[in-house]
Amino acid sequence: MKWKNIYNGFFMGISDLIPGVSGGTIAFILGIYDELLTSISGLFSRNWKKHIGFLLPLGIGIGAALLLLSKVIKYLLEHHYQPTQFLFLGLIIGVLPFIAKQADIKRNFKAGHFLLILVVGILLASTAFIKPSDATPITELTGANAIGLFLAGWAGSMAMLLPGISGSFILLLIGVYSTAITALSDLNLPIIAVIGAGVIVGLIVSSKAINYLLTHFTHATFAFIIGLILGSIVIIFPGVPMNAASIVFCIVTFIAGLVIAKLFSSPRKD
Repeated sequence: MKWKNIYNGFFMGISDLIPGVSGGTIAFILGIYDELLTSISGLFSRNWKKHIGFLLPLGIGIGAALLLLSKVIKYLLEHHYQPTQFLFLGLIIGVLPFIAKQADIKRNFKAGHFLLILVVGILLASTAFIKPSDATPITELTGANAIGLFLAGWAGSMAMLLPGISGSFILLLIGVYSTAITALSDLNLPIIAVIGAGVIVGLIVSSKAINYLLTHFTHATFAFIIGLILGSIVIIFPGVPMNAASIVFCIVTFIAGLVIAKLFSSPRKD
């Protein structure tokens, strides 16, 4: 068992609570993205015990973060929105040099890759102008809404694995985010179980697809990921603070995000 993955999973779980911040980006920062995809894809292979040893501690960490910090994240986003968003901006911008190095842009990228980055970035950034559905949280499970919540979890998990686009943001766009965060805060187990089942199925299916793309279309996939990250900056940017104190606070949290990203993405030995 890779018990240190509890720590990695905890940070991924925090990101999964936040619209706009991708768990895949955090996995990239932590240097576990490739192994994460391999482990999810290989869960039903003959080496399943090895992959369980990687995923179980990660899942414990993610679950702990979701349960312990859902109220905290909800509070910060409601009462300290701009500084919190600037912290997330620092985290996301701070990971770009790491991903650029992984992709070896100077050597591997051609004009078409830069065009792909531009197109993907613009398309994702344009979703900032889509007004999310302001749905009332679902608190009681029925046959009809259970199917919808399962499919929402599936859709969110597909985004969750891609650095740059957040599963929570997808839930926000389709009007399920308030339901998910309320269920976590109130420990509404039936709703958590249905959305969670959709997430698990989606992770298994999408991990194989992303793994295939990284193996067979490596440079194009990296370009796509970088485009997603650049586009997500527009989505997360909360606007210019209105007073001097807020400006200073936001600058501090932004720098903190950059520093955290740098520390996590620095080369480490296992």
